Amino acid sequence: MADATSYKKPPVDNDTYSDHVDSEAASEVYDENGSLLSGKTGSSLGYGVPDSRKIGVTGAVFLILNKMIGTGIFSTPSSIFASTGSVGISILLWAVAGLLTLSGLSVYLEFGLAIPRSGGEKNYLERVFRKPPFLITSVFAVQMILLGFSAGNSLAFGRYVLLACGHPMPDGLVPRIIAVACMTFVVLLHAIKPTWGLRLTNALGVFKVLVLLLIVFAGFAALAGYRLIPDPHNFDNFWAIEKGDGYGGGGAYAYATALLQVVYSYKGWENANYVMGELKNPQRTLKIAAPLAVIGVTILYVLANVAYFAAIPKAELAKSEVIVAGLFFRNMFGESVAARSLPAFVALSNIGNVLAVSFAHSRVNQELAKEGILPWSNFWASTKPFRTPAAALFLHWIVTVIVLVAPPPGPAYNFIVNLYTYPGAWINTMVAGGLIYLQFKKSENWSSPWRTWLPVTIVYLLLNIFLAITPFIPPNSDWNADGYPYYAFPLVGIAILLLGVVYWGVWTKLLPKLGGYTIVAEMVIDETGEEVMRYHKVPTTGPREATAQPLLWDGNASLHSGYGSL
Repeated sequence: MADATSYKKPPVDNDTYSDHVDSEAASEVYDENGSLLSGKTGSSLGYGVPDSRKIGVTGAVFLILNKMIGTGIFSTPSSIFASTGSVGISILLWAVAGLLTLSGLSVYLEFGLAIPRSGGEKNYLERVFRKPPFLITSVFAVQMILLGFSAGNSLAFGRYVLLACGHPMPDGLVPRIIAVACMTFVVLLHAIKPTWGLRLTNALGVFKVLVLLLIVFAGFAALAGYRLIPDPHNFDNFWAIEKGDGYGGGGAYAYATALLQVVYSYKGWENANYVMGELKNPQRTLKIAAPLAVIGVTILYVLANVAYFAAIPKAELAKSEVIVAGLFFRNMFGESVAARSLPAFVALSNIGNVLAVSFAHSRVNQELAKEGILPWSNFWASTKPFRTPAAALFLHWIVTVIVLVAPPPGPAYNFIVNLYTYPGAWINTMVAGGLIYLQFKKSENWSSPWRTWLPVTIVYLLLNIFLAITPFIPPNSDWNADGYPYYAFPLVGIAILLLGVVYWGVWTKLLPKLGGYTIVAEMVIDETGEEVMRYHKVPTTGPREATAQPLLWDGNASLHSGYGSL
Protein backbone atom coordinates (compact mmCIF):
# COMPACT_ATOMS: atom_id res chain seq x y z
CA MET A 1 0.00 0.00 0.00
CA ALA A 2 1.12 3.54 -0.67
CA ASP A 3 0.84 6.30 1.90
CA ALA A 4 -2.75 6.98 2.86
CA THR A 5 -4.75 9.00 5.31
CA SER A 6 -7.07 7.00 7.52
CA TYR A 7 -9.67 8.00 10.06
CA LYS A 8 -9.64 7.13 13.73
CA LYS A 9 -13.01 6.81 15.38
CA PRO A 10 -13.98 5.16 18.67
CA PRO A 11 -16.02 1.98 18.49
CA VAL A 12 -19.69 2.62 17.81
CA ASP A 13 -22.76 0.48 17.75
CA ASN A 14 -23.37 -1.52 14.56
CA ASP A 15 -26.88 -0.14 14.22
CA THR A 16 -25.82 3.49 14.53
CA TYR A 17 -25.44 5.58 11.40
CA SER A 18 -24.31 9.18 11.09
CA ASP A 19 -24.10 11.79 8.39
CA HIS A 20 -20.93 13.20 9.95
CA VAL A 21 -17.45 11.92 9.18
CA ASP A 22 -14.61 12.60 11.59
CA SER A 23 -11.78 14.31 9.74
CA GLU A 24 -8.98 13.58 12.20
CA ALA A 25 -6.01 12.18 10.32
CA ALA A 26 -4.23 9.06 11.54
CA SER A 27 -0.61 8.30 10.86
CA GLU A 28 -0.46 4.55 11.35
CA VAL A 29 -1.22 2.75 8.11
CA TYR A 30 -0.25 -0.83 7.27
CA ASP A 31 0.63 -2.26 3.88
CA GLU A 32 -0.73 -5.58 2.60
CA ASN A 33 2.06 -7.44 4.42
CA GLY A 34 1.31 -5.80 7.76
CA SER A 35 4.28 -3.42 7.59
CA LEU A 36 3.82 -0.03 9.22
CA LEU A 37 3.93 2.87 6.79
CA SER A 38 4.51 6.49 7.72
CA GLY A 39 1.27 8.24 6.90
CA LYS A 40 0.90 11.88 5.91
CA THR A 41 -2.04 13.96 6.94
CA GLY A 42 -4.29 14.50 3.97
CA SER A 43 -1.97 12.61 1.62
CA SER A 44 -3.20 10.99 -1.56
CA LEU A 45 -2.69 7.43 -2.64
CA GLY A 46 -0.92 8.60 -5.77
CA TYR A 47 -3.38 7.10 -8.23
CA GLY A 48 -4.88 10.44 -9.25
CA VAL A 49 -5.54 11.42 -12.85
CA PRO A 50 -4.36 14.87 -14.00
CA ASP A 51 -7.23 17.24 -14.73
CA SER A 52 -5.99 17.54 -18.31
CA ARG A 53 -6.70 13.83 -18.86
CA LYS A 54 -10.15 13.76 -17.27
CA ILE A 55 -13.14 12.93 -19.44
CA GLY A 56 -15.89 15.44 -20.21
CA VAL A 57 -19.44 14.89 -21.41
CA THR A 58 -18.46 14.23 -25.03
CA GLY A 59 -15.80 11.70 -24.07
CA ALA A 60 -18.19 9.92 -21.70
CA VAL A 61 -20.85 9.71 -24.41
CA PHE A 62 -18.46 8.06 -26.83
CA LEU A 63 -17.05 5.79 -24.13
CA ILE A 64 -20.59 4.42 -23.74
CA LEU A 65 -21.39 4.44 -27.47
CA ASN A 66 -18.27 2.50 -28.37
CA LYS A 67 -19.12 -0.32 -25.99
CA MET A 68 -22.83 -0.40 -26.89
CA ILE A 69 -22.42 -0.35 -30.67
CA GLY A 70 -20.54 -3.49 -31.61
CA THR A 71 -21.48 -6.02 -34.28
CA GLY A 72 -24.94 -6.70 -32.81
CA ILE A 73 -26.90 -4.09 -34.76
CA PHE A 74 -25.16 -5.19 -37.98
CA SER A 75 -26.00 -8.90 -37.57
CA THR A 76 -28.61 -9.65 -34.86
CA PRO A 77 -31.75 -8.33 -36.69
CA SER A 78 -31.82 -11.41 -38.93
CA SER A 79 -32.11 -13.85 -36.01
CA ILE A 80 -34.67 -11.60 -34.29
CA PHE A 81 -36.95 -11.69 -37.31
CA ALA A 82 -36.36 -15.42 -37.80
CA SER A 83 -37.55 -15.98 -34.23
CA THR A 84 -40.63 -13.75 -34.31
CA GLY A 85 -41.82 -13.95 -37.93
CA SER A 86 -43.22 -10.42 -37.60
CA VAL A 87 -41.78 -7.15 -38.88
CA GLY A 88 -43.72 -5.08 -36.35
CA ILE A 89 -42.85 -7.24 -33.35
CA SER A 90 -39.18 -7.36 -34.36
CA ILE A 91 -38.95 -3.55 -34.44
CA LEU A 92 -41.01 -3.32 -31.25
CA LEU A 93 -38.55 -5.59 -29.44
CA TRP A 94 -35.71 -3.19 -30.25
CA ALA A 95 -37.73 -0.27 -28.88
CA VAL A 96 -38.74 -2.23 -25.75
CA ALA A 97 -35.13 -3.26 -25.13
CA GLY A 98 -34.18 0.42 -25.29
CA LEU A 99 -36.76 1.26 -22.63
CA LEU A 100 -35.57 -1.64 -20.47
CA THR A 101 -32.02 -0.37 -20.84
CA LEU A 102 -33.17 3.07 -19.67
CA SER A 103 -34.68 1.46 -16.56
CA GLY A 104 -31.28 -0.04 -15.76
CA LEU A 105 -29.60 3.26 -16.49
CA SER A 106 -31.84 4.97 -13.94
CA VAL A 107 -30.81 2.46 -11.29
CA TYR A 108 -27.13 3.00 -12.09
CA LEU A 109 -27.55 6.78 -12.11
CA GLU A 110 -28.95 6.69 -8.58
CA PHE A 111 -26.01 4.62 -7.38
CA GLY A 112 -23.39 6.41 -9.47
CA LEU A 113 -24.41 9.92 -8.41
CA ALA A 114 -24.51 8.86 -4.74
CA ILE A 115 -21.17 7.00 -4.93
CA PRO A 116 -19.15 8.85 -7.60
CA ARG A 117 -16.15 6.52 -7.63
CA SER A 118 -14.63 4.27 -10.26
CA GLY A 119 -15.57 0.62 -10.04
CA GLY A 120 -19.25 0.54 -10.97
CA GLU A 121 -21.13 -2.39 -9.44
CA LYS A 122 -18.31 -3.11 -7.01
CA ASN A 123 -19.13 0.04 -5.05
CA TYR A 124 -22.89 -0.45 -5.26
CA LEU A 125 -22.79 -4.07 -4.07
CA GLU A 126 -20.41 -3.21 -1.24
CA ARG A 127 -22.82 -0.52 -0.08
CA VAL A 128 -25.69 -3.01 0.18
CA PHE A 129 -24.19 -6.42 1.01
CA ARG A 130 -21.86 -5.68 3.92
CA LYS A 131 -22.17 -9.05 5.67
CA PRO A 132 -20.29 -11.33 5.55
CA PRO A 133 -17.47 -8.79 5.16
CA PHE A 134 -15.64 -8.89 1.81
CA LEU A 135 -17.86 -11.67 0.36
CA ILE A 136 -19.67 -9.66 -2.31
CA THR A 137 -16.42 -7.90 -3.27
CA SER A 138 -14.74 -11.27 -3.82
CA VAL A 139 -17.62 -12.57 -5.96
CA PHE A 140 -17.57 -9.45 -8.12
CA ALA A 141 -13.78 -9.46 -8.40
CA VAL A 142 -13.56 -13.06 -9.63
CA GLN A 143 -16.19 -12.67 -12.33
CA MET A 144 -14.81 -9.30 -13.46
CA ILE A 145 -11.20 -10.52 -13.73
CA LEU A 146 -12.00 -13.88 -15.35
CA LEU A 147 -14.76 -12.70 -17.69
CA GLY A 148 -13.80 -9.07 -18.31
CA PHE A 149 -11.87 -9.85 -21.48
CA SER A 150 -12.03 -8.38 -24.98
CA ALA A 151 -11.41 -11.58 -26.93
CA GLY A 152 -14.66 -11.62 -28.91
CA ASN A 153 -14.30 -8.21 -30.53
CA SER A 154 -10.53 -8.61 -30.94
CA LEU A 155 -11.01 -11.82 -32.93
CA ALA A 156 -13.87 -10.26 -34.92
CA PHE A 157 -11.50 -7.41 -35.78
CA GLY A 158 -8.96 -9.92 -37.11
CA ARG A 159 -11.51 -11.75 -39.23
CA TYR A 160 -13.04 -8.59 -40.73
CA VAL A 161 -9.62 -7.12 -41.51
CA LEU A 162 -8.86 -10.24 -43.54
CA LEU A 163 -12.27 -10.06 -45.21
CA ALA A 164 -11.73 -6.40 -46.10
CA CYS A 165 -8.38 -7.36 -47.65
CA GLY A 166 -10.08 -10.02 -49.79
CA HIS A 167 -8.93 -13.01 -47.74
CA PRO A 168 -11.96 -14.30 -45.82
CA MET A 169 -10.91 -16.76 -43.17
CA PRO A 170 -12.76 -18.55 -40.34
CA ASP A 171 -11.44 -18.69 -36.81
CA GLY A 172 -7.84 -19.86 -36.94
CA LEU A 173 -4.21 -18.92 -36.36
CA VAL A 174 -3.97 -15.83 -38.60
CA PRO A 175 -7.12 -14.06 -37.28
CA ARG A 176 -5.99 -14.76 -33.72
CA ILE A 177 -2.53 -13.31 -34.37
CA ILE A 178 -4.21 -10.15 -35.68
CA ALA A 179 -6.50 -10.19 -32.62
CA VAL A 180 -3.51 -10.34 -30.23
CA ALA A 181 -1.86 -7.50 -32.16
CA CYS A 182 -5.08 -5.47 -31.89
CA MET A 183 -5.28 -6.05 -28.14
CA THR A 184 -1.60 -5.23 -27.68
CA PHE A 185 -1.95 -1.97 -29.62
CA VAL A 186 -4.97 -0.90 -27.57
CA VAL A 187 -3.31 -1.65 -24.22
CA LEU A 188 -0.07 0.13 -25.16
CA LEU A 189 -1.99 3.15 -26.45
CA HIS A 190 -4.06 3.49 -23.27
CA ALA A 191 -0.97 2.93 -21.09
CA ILE A 192 1.56 5.17 -22.87
CA LYS A 193 -0.58 7.78 -24.64
CA PRO A 194 -3.92 7.80 -22.78
CA THR A 195 -5.01 11.11 -24.29
CA TRP A 196 -4.60 9.70 -27.79
CA GLY A 197 -6.40 6.54 -26.71
CA LEU A 198 -9.42 8.62 -25.72
CA ARG A 199 -9.18 10.66 -28.92
CA LEU A 200 -9.21 7.49 -31.01
CA THR A 201 -12.13 6.17 -28.95
CA ASN A 202 -14.06 9.38 -29.62
CA ALA A 203 -13.19 9.32 -33.34
CA LEU A 204 -14.39 5.73 -33.72
CA GLY A 205 -17.54 6.61 -31.77
CA VAL A 206 -18.26 9.38 -34.28
CA PHE A 207 -17.55 6.94 -37.10
CA LYS A 208 -20.03 4.37 -35.73
CA VAL A 209 -22.74 6.99 -35.44
CA LEU A 210 -22.06 8.14 -39.02
CA VAL A 211 -22.30 4.56 -40.33
CA LEU A 212 -25.63 4.05 -38.58
CA LEU A 213 -26.87 7.41 -39.87
CA LEU A 214 -25.85 6.32 -43.39
CA ILE A 215 -27.94 3.17 -42.95
CA VAL A 216 -30.88 5.15 -41.53
CA PHE A 217 -30.95 7.74 -44.33
CA ALA A 218 -30.40 5.05 -46.96
CA GLY A 219 -33.40 3.32 -45.41
CA PHE A 220 -35.48 6.47 -45.91
CA ALA A 221 -34.37 6.43 -49.55
CA ALA A 222 -35.41 2.77 -49.82
CA LEU A 223 -38.84 3.62 -48.46
CA ALA A 224 -39.09 6.26 -51.17
CA GLY A 225 -38.28 3.64 -53.82
CA TYR A 226 -34.58 4.28 -54.35
CA ARG A 227 -33.11 0.78 -54.19
CA LEU A 228 -31.56 -1.77 -56.57
CA ILE A 229 -34.21 -4.44 -55.94
CA PRO A 230 -38.03 -4.50 -56.20
CA ASP A 231 -40.06 -3.33 -53.21
CA PRO A 232 -40.03 -6.22 -50.66
CA HIS A 233 -43.44 -5.06 -49.26
CA ASN A 234 -42.34 -5.89 -45.71
CA PHE A 235 -44.57 -3.22 -44.19
CA ASP A 236 -47.81 -4.29 -45.88
CA ASN A 237 -48.82 -6.54 -42.96
CA PHE A 238 -46.77 -4.83 -40.31
CA TRP A 239 -48.00 -6.71 -37.23
CA ALA A 240 -48.77 -10.05 -38.92
CA ILE A 241 -47.05 -13.08 -37.38
CA GLU A 242 -46.04 -15.21 -40.35
CA LYS A 243 -44.34 -18.52 -40.86
CA GLY A 244 -42.25 -18.62 -43.97
CA ASP A 245 -38.98 -19.84 -45.44
CA GLY A 246 -36.59 -19.69 -42.48
CA TYR A 247 -38.68 -17.56 -40.13
CA GLY A 248 -41.58 -17.77 -37.69
CA GLY A 249 -43.13 -20.65 -35.77
CA GLY A 250 -40.62 -20.66 -32.94
CA GLY A 251 -43.10 -20.30 -30.08
CA ALA A 252 -42.56 -18.69 -26.68
CA TYR A 253 -38.97 -19.91 -26.40
CA ALA A 254 -38.07 -18.18 -29.66
CA TYR A 255 -39.59 -14.90 -28.46
CA ALA A 256 -37.72 -15.11 -25.15
CA THR A 257 -34.47 -15.83 -26.98
CA ALA A 258 -35.10 -12.92 -29.36
CA LEU A 259 -35.59 -10.50 -26.46
CA LEU A 260 -32.46 -11.89 -24.83
CA GLN A 261 -30.42 -11.20 -27.98
CA VAL A 262 -31.79 -7.68 -28.38
CA VAL A 263 -31.13 -6.76 -24.75
CA TYR A 264 -27.53 -7.95 -25.05
CA SER A 265 -27.12 -5.79 -28.18
CA TYR A 266 -27.58 -2.79 -25.84
CA LYS A 267 -24.96 -4.01 -23.38
CA GLY A 268 -22.32 -1.43 -22.48
CA TRP A 269 -24.55 1.42 -21.31
CA GLU A 270 -22.98 1.21 -17.82
CA ASN A 271 -19.44 1.81 -19.12
CA ALA A 272 -19.06 5.36 -17.74
CA ASN A 273 -19.95 4.17 -14.22
CA TYR A 274 -16.72 2.17 -14.19
CA VAL A 275 -14.56 5.30 -14.65
CA MET A 276 -16.33 7.87 -12.45
CA GLY A 277 -13.00 8.82 -10.85
CA GLU A 278 -11.73 10.00 -14.24
CA LEU A 279 -14.72 12.14 -15.23
CA LYS A 280 -14.70 15.91 -15.00
CA ASN A 281 -17.37 16.90 -12.48
CA PRO A 282 -18.43 13.21 -12.41
CA GLN A 283 -21.99 13.65 -11.18
CA ARG A 284 -22.90 16.25 -13.78
CA THR A 285 -21.06 14.43 -16.57
CA LEU A 286 -22.73 11.07 -15.88
CA LYS A 287 -26.17 12.64 -15.51
CA ILE A 288 -25.88 14.18 -19.00
CA ALA A 289 -23.75 11.69 -20.94
CA ALA A 290 -25.38 8.37 -20.01
CA PRO A 291 -29.02 9.22 -20.93
CA LEU A 292 -27.86 11.03 -24.07
CA ALA A 293 -25.89 8.00 -25.24
CA VAL A 294 -28.58 5.41 -24.44
CA ILE A 295 -31.45 7.42 -25.96
CA GLY A 296 -29.37 8.15 -29.05
CA VAL A 297 -28.43 4.48 -29.53
CA THR A 298 -32.05 3.38 -29.04
CA ILE A 299 -33.28 5.74 -31.77
CA LEU A 300 -30.51 4.67 -34.15
CA TYR A 301 -31.16 0.95 -33.50
CA VAL A 302 -34.90 1.22 -34.16
CA LEU A 303 -34.44 3.29 -37.34
CA ALA A 304 -31.68 0.95 -38.59
CA ASN A 305 -34.10 -1.97 -38.31
CA VAL A 306 -36.71 -0.02 -40.27
CA ALA A 307 -34.05 0.55 -42.93
CA TYR A 308 -33.18 -3.15 -43.10
CA PHE A 309 -36.81 -4.14 -43.63
CA ALA A 310 -37.18 -1.43 -46.29
CA ALA A 311 -34.51 -3.00 -48.48
CA ILE A 312 -34.24 -6.73 -47.66
CA PRO A 313 -36.92 -9.37 -48.46
CA LYS A 314 -38.08 -11.42 -45.46
CA ALA A 315 -36.79 -14.82 -46.56
CA GLU A 316 -33.41 -13.38 -47.55
CA LEU A 317 -33.16 -11.56 -44.23
CA ALA A 318 -34.05 -14.60 -42.12
CA LYS A 319 -31.68 -17.01 -43.87
CA SER A 320 -28.78 -14.63 -44.22
CA GLU A 321 -25.39 -16.23 -43.61
CA VAL A 322 -23.66 -12.84 -43.71
CA ILE A 323 -24.28 -9.82 -41.54
CA VAL A 324 -27.55 -8.03 -42.27
CA ALA A 325 -25.83 -4.75 -43.02
CA GLY A 326 -24.01 -6.53 -45.87
CA LEU A 327 -27.32 -7.45 -47.51
CA PHE A 328 -28.56 -3.92 -47.00
CA PHE A 329 -25.50 -2.32 -48.63
CA ARG A 330 -25.69 -4.79 -51.54
CA ASN A 331 -29.37 -4.08 -52.18
CA MET A 332 -28.85 -0.33 -51.90
CA PHE A 333 -25.43 0.31 -53.43
CA GLY A 334 -24.44 -2.83 -55.32
CA GLU A 335 -22.32 -5.90 -54.71
CA SER A 336 -18.90 -4.27 -55.07
CA VAL A 337 -19.57 -1.42 -52.63
CA ALA A 338 -20.94 -3.78 -49.98
CA ALA A 339 -18.06 -6.21 -50.38
CA ARG A 340 -15.42 -3.50 -50.09
CA SER A 341 -16.77 -1.16 -47.44
CA LEU A 342 -18.76 -3.14 -44.91
CA PRO A 343 -15.98 -5.43 -43.56
CA ALA A 344 -13.83 -2.34 -42.96
CA PHE A 345 -16.74 -0.62 -41.19
CA VAL A 346 -17.30 -3.57 -38.90
CA ALA A 347 -13.57 -3.98 -38.19
CA LEU A 348 -13.38 -0.35 -37.05
CA SER A 349 -16.48 -0.88 -34.94
CA ASN A 350 -14.79 -3.87 -33.29
CA ILE A 351 -11.62 -2.02 -32.37
CA GLY A 352 -13.71 0.85 -30.99
CA ASN A 353 -15.39 -1.65 -28.68
CA VAL A 354 -11.99 -3.04 -27.61
CA LEU A 355 -10.76 0.48 -26.83
CA ALA A 356 -13.81 1.30 -24.69
CA VAL A 357 -13.90 -2.02 -22.82
CA SER A 358 -10.15 -2.05 -22.14
CA PHE A 359 -10.24 1.51 -20.81
CA ALA A 360 -13.16 0.87 -18.45
CA HIS A 361 -12.32 -2.65 -17.25
CA SER A 362 -8.72 -1.75 -16.49
CA ARG A 363 -10.05 0.92 -14.11
CA VAL A 364 -12.18 -1.66 -12.34
CA ASN A 365 -9.17 -3.98 -12.10
CA GLN A 366 -7.15 -1.12 -10.62
CA GLU A 367 -9.87 -0.31 -8.06
CA LEU A 368 -9.91 -3.94 -6.93
CA ALA A 369 -6.11 -3.90 -6.66
CA LYS A 370 -6.03 -0.56 -4.83
CA GLU A 371 -8.18 -2.11 -2.12
CA GLY A 372 -5.81 -5.06 -1.72
CA ILE A 373 -8.31 -7.66 -2.94
CA LEU A 374 -6.15 -9.19 -5.68
CA PRO A 375 -2.93 -11.16 -5.28
CA TRP A 376 0.07 -8.82 -5.79
CA SER A 377 -2.27 -5.87 -5.41
CA ASN A 378 0.49 -3.26 -5.16
CA PHE A 379 1.71 -4.17 -8.63
CA TRP A 380 -1.72 -4.24 -10.31
CA ALA A 381 -2.68 -0.93 -8.67
CA SER A 382 0.49 0.85 -9.78
CA THR A 383 0.34 3.84 -12.12
CA LYS A 384 4.06 3.67 -12.96
CA PRO A 385 5.74 4.63 -15.21
CA PHE A 386 3.20 6.72 -17.20
CA ARG A 387 0.76 7.74 -14.42
CA THR A 388 -1.76 5.43 -16.05
CA PRO A 389 -3.19 2.07 -14.88
CA ALA A 390 -0.62 0.28 -17.04
CA ALA A 391 -0.43 -2.78 -14.79
CA ALA A 392 -4.23 -3.13 -14.66
CA LEU A 393 -4.30 -2.84 -18.46
CA PHE A 394 -1.65 -5.56 -18.59
CA LEU A 395 -3.90 -7.79 -16.44
CA HIS A 396 -6.75 -7.23 -18.90
CA TRP A 397 -4.34 -8.06 -21.74
CA ILE A 398 -3.20 -11.30 -20.08
CA VAL A 399 -6.74 -12.65 -19.62
CA THR A 400 -7.77 -11.63 -23.14
CA VAL A 401 -4.72 -13.23 -24.78
CA ILE A 402 -5.21 -16.46 -22.82
CA VAL A 403 -8.80 -16.67 -24.07
CA LEU A 404 -7.61 -15.92 -27.62
CA VAL A 405 -4.83 -18.51 -27.84
CA ALA A 406 -5.80 -21.33 -25.44
CA PRO A 407 -9.15 -22.75 -26.66
CA PRO A 408 -9.31 -24.51 -30.03
CA PRO A 409 -11.60 -23.04 -32.71
CA GLY A 410 -15.20 -24.13 -32.60
CA PRO A 411 -17.75 -24.63 -29.81
CA ALA A 412 -15.22 -24.42 -26.95
CA TYR A 413 -14.02 -20.98 -27.98
CA ASN A 414 -17.52 -19.65 -28.74
CA PHE A 415 -18.69 -20.93 -25.36
CA ILE A 416 -15.97 -19.06 -23.46
CA VAL A 417 -16.34 -15.81 -25.40
CA ASN A 418 -20.12 -15.71 -25.00
CA LEU A 419 -20.00 -16.73 -21.35
CA TYR A 420 -19.05 -13.31 -20.01
CA THR A 421 -22.55 -11.88 -20.46
CA TYR A 422 -24.44 -14.35 -18.27
CA PRO A 423 -23.10 -13.74 -14.71
CA GLY A 424 -23.82 -10.05 -15.26
CA ALA A 425 -27.54 -10.83 -15.07
CA TRP A 426 -27.11 -12.07 -11.49
CA ILE A 427 -24.91 -9.09 -10.58
CA ASN A 428 -27.52 -6.68 -11.96
CA THR A 429 -30.28 -8.53 -10.13
CA MET A 430 -28.45 -7.94 -6.86
CA VAL A 431 -27.86 -4.27 -7.74
CA ALA A 432 -31.56 -3.68 -8.48
CA GLY A 433 -32.71 -5.59 -5.40
CA GLY A 434 -30.16 -3.72 -3.33
CA LEU A 435 -31.51 -0.35 -4.43
CA ILE A 436 -35.03 -1.33 -3.43
CA TYR A 437 -33.69 -2.34 -0.01
CA LEU A 438 -31.80 0.95 0.44
CA GLN A 439 -34.80 3.05 -0.53
CA PHE A 440 -37.16 1.34 1.92
CA LYS A 441 -34.80 0.61 4.83
CA LYS A 442 -34.92 3.93 6.70
CA SER A 443 -31.98 3.05 8.95
CA GLU A 444 -29.71 2.98 5.88
CA ASN A 445 -30.13 6.78 5.48
CA TRP A 446 -29.79 6.36 1.73
CA SER A 447 -29.74 9.55 -0.35
CA SER A 448 -28.83 10.34 -3.92
CA PRO A 449 -29.19 13.33 -6.27
CA TRP A 450 -31.13 10.98 -8.57
CA ARG A 451 -34.27 9.10 -7.55
CA THR A 452 -35.46 6.00 -9.41
CA TRP A 453 -39.16 5.24 -9.11
CA LEU A 454 -39.94 1.86 -7.58
CA PRO A 455 -41.79 0.54 -10.70
CA VAL A 456 -38.73 1.35 -12.83
CA THR A 457 -36.42 -0.55 -10.47
CA ILE A 458 -38.84 -3.50 -10.38
CA VAL A 459 -38.89 -3.60 -14.20
CA TYR A 460 -35.08 -3.76 -14.25
CA LEU A 461 -35.08 -6.41 -11.51
CA LEU A 462 -37.57 -8.59 -13.40
CA LEU A 463 -35.62 -8.12 -16.65
CA ASN A 464 -32.45 -9.51 -15.10
CA ILE A 465 -34.30 -12.36 -13.43
CA PHE A 466 -35.64 -13.16 -16.91
CA LEU A 467 -32.11 -13.02 -18.37
CA ALA A 468 -30.84 -15.29 -15.61
CA ILE A 469 -33.59 -17.92 -15.92
CA THR A 470 -34.27 -18.05 -19.66
CA PRO A 471 -31.04 -19.94 -20.57
CA PHE A 472 -32.27 -22.85 -18.42
CA ILE A 473 -35.42 -23.28 -20.56
CA PRO A 474 -34.98 -26.23 -22.99
CA PRO A 475 -35.04 -25.16 -26.66
CA ASN A 476 -37.49 -26.64 -29.13
CA SER A 477 -34.63 -27.85 -31.33
CA ASP A 478 -31.50 -29.90 -30.65
CA TRP A 479 -30.31 -29.50 -27.04
CA ASN A 480 -26.70 -29.68 -28.28
CA ALA A 481 -27.10 -27.45 -31.34
CA ASP A 482 -24.18 -25.21 -30.33
CA GLY A 483 -21.84 -28.10 -29.67
CA TYR A 484 -22.59 -28.30 -25.93
CA PRO A 485 -25.73 -28.83 -23.81
CA TYR A 486 -27.90 -25.71 -23.60
CA TYR A 487 -27.75 -25.75 -19.78
CA ALA A 488 -23.92 -25.78 -19.67
CA PHE A 489 -23.81 -22.06 -20.40
CA PRO A 490 -25.77 -20.85 -17.31
CA LEU A 491 -24.34 -23.55 -15.04
CA VAL A 492 -20.75 -22.52 -15.74
CA GLY A 493 -21.73 -18.87 -15.28
CA ILE A 494 -23.14 -19.62 -11.83
CA ALA A 495 -20.06 -21.72 -11.03
CA ILE A 496 -17.85 -18.69 -11.70
CA LEU A 497 -19.89 -16.65 -9.21
CA LEU A 498 -19.53 -19.47 -6.69
CA LEU A 499 -15.79 -19.49 -7.37
CA GLY A 500 -15.84 -16.00 -5.90
CA VAL A 501 -17.20 -17.48 -2.69
CA VAL A 502 -14.34 -19.99 -2.68
CA TYR A 503 -11.83 -17.16 -3.21
CA TRP A 504 -13.40 -15.27 -0.30
CA GLY A 505 -13.01 -18.32 1.95
CA VAL A 506 -9.36 -18.79 0.99
CA TRP A 507 -8.47 -15.07 1.14
CA THR A 508 -10.23 -14.16 4.39
CA LYS A 509 -10.39 -17.45 6.30
CA LEU A 510 -7.90 -20.13 5.26
CA LEU A 511 -4.79 -18.08 4.45
CA PRO A 512 -5.12 -15.76 7.48
CA LYS A 513 -5.46 -18.80 9.74
CA LEU A 514 -2.37 -20.42 8.22
CA GLY A 515 -0.39 -17.19 8.08
CA GLY A 516 -1.20 -15.83 11.52
CA TYR A 517 -2.75 -12.57 10.39
CA THR A 518 -6.15 -11.00 9.96
CA ILE A 519 -7.62 -8.99 7.07
CA VAL A 520 -8.23 -5.44 8.25
CA ALA A 521 -10.36 -2.86 6.47
CA GLU A 522 -9.25 0.76 6.72
CA MET A 523 -10.94 3.93 5.53
CA VAL A 524 -8.67 6.20 3.53
CA ILE A 525 -8.96 9.26 1.32
CA ASP A 526 -8.48 8.35 -2.34
CA GLU A 527 -7.23 10.52 -5.18
CA THR A 528 -10.63 12.17 -5.64
CA GLY A 529 -10.99 13.10 -1.99
CA GLU A 530 -13.55 10.34 -1.42
CA GLU A 531 -13.53 7.86 1.46
CA VAL A 532 -12.82 4.30 0.34
CA MET A 533 -11.84 1.01 1.94
CA ARG A 534 -8.42 -0.56 1.76
CA TYR A 535 -7.69 -4.08 3.02
CA HIS A 536 -4.47 -4.99 4.83
CA LYS A 537 -2.86 -8.05 6.37
CA VAL A 538 -2.15 -7.34 10.03
CA PRO A 539 -0.41 -9.90 12.30
CA THR A 540 -2.65 -11.27 15.02
CA THR A 541 0.19 -11.06 17.57
CA GLY A 542 2.88 -8.52 18.24
CA PRO A 543 3.06 -4.73 18.42
CA ARG A 544 0.95 -4.20 15.28
CA GLU A 545 -2.01 -6.28 16.42
CA ALA A 546 -5.19 -4.64 15.15
CA THR A 547 -8.12 -3.71 17.31
CA ALA A 548 -11.22 -4.50 15.29
CA GLN A 549 -13.87 -1.87 14.94
CA PRO A 550 -17.21 -2.23 13.16
CA LEU A 551 -17.54 -1.11 9.58
CA LEU A 552 -20.33 1.47 9.36
CA TRP A 553 -21.66 3.51 6.48
CA ASP A 554 -23.64 6.70 6.31
CA GLY A 555 -26.35 7.46 3.76
CA ASN A 556 -23.80 8.41 1.14
CA ALA A 557 -21.80 5.18 1.47
CA SER A 558 -19.10 6.74 3.66
CA LEU A 559 -17.31 4.31 5.95
CA HIS A 560 -17.42 5.34 9.60
CA SER A 561 -14.63 3.53 11.36
CA GLY A 562 -10.88 3.61 11.30
CA TYR A 563 -10.31 -0.13 11.08
CA GLY A 564 -12.46 -3.18 10.81
CA SER A 565 -11.39 -6.82 10.80
CA LEU A 566 -12.92 -10.19 10.34
